Amino acid sequence: MEEELRSLQEEISRCTKCPLHLSRTHVVFGDGEGPFVMVGEAPGRNEDLQGKPFVGQAGRVLNELLEKSGMERRRFFITNVVKCRPPGNRNPTWDEIRSCKPYLDRQIEIISPPAIIALGRFSATVLLGMERLITLKEYRGRVLDSIYGIPLVITYHPASVLRNPSLYDRILQDFTLFRERFYRNFTSR
Repeated sequence: MEEELRSLQEEISRCTKCPLHLSRTHVVFGDGEGPFVMVGEAPGRNEDLQGKPFVGQAGRVLNELLEKSGMERRRFFITNVVKCRPPGNRNPTWDEIRSCKPYLDRQIEIISPPAIIALGRFSATVLLGMERLITLKEYRGRVLDSIYGIPLVITYHPASVLRNPSLYDRILQDFTLFRERFYRNFTSR
């Protein structure tokens, strides 16, 4: 698995499929040991500079939520739908998402996680195989089937807490659901 991921990372580091490659500092491939996968939307400024996912303010919120829910970050391979930072931290376009999705597909195939967490509307929409951007209220708080046939828990992006602190408890509920349904059983083996 590690060799396959390393080879894929090298391939992605040379990617020029969309205009995002023109402004990136680093490709943000993903990070973590697994066996679970967590998928965000796109790298931000700090992630672009360091080449690692969730290392800025949203990463601090994510780490706190994981700790409060009784899960360890290292147990997740954390990646994004889009591997390069959109300028100004804007939302990724559907063309950018379509360009990067085969990379996410291959990451999921290589890791073959027992369950996935989607962070935010874009990752949830992609992982559900929807054509239009979904509303998280409709889908969070339960276990769904991803397009990969792997169980999926959807929640708000940790960055949303920075704008709307009331979402913190909802994310914590979703993480607790994930822990109870998947994480606890898998890590107790």
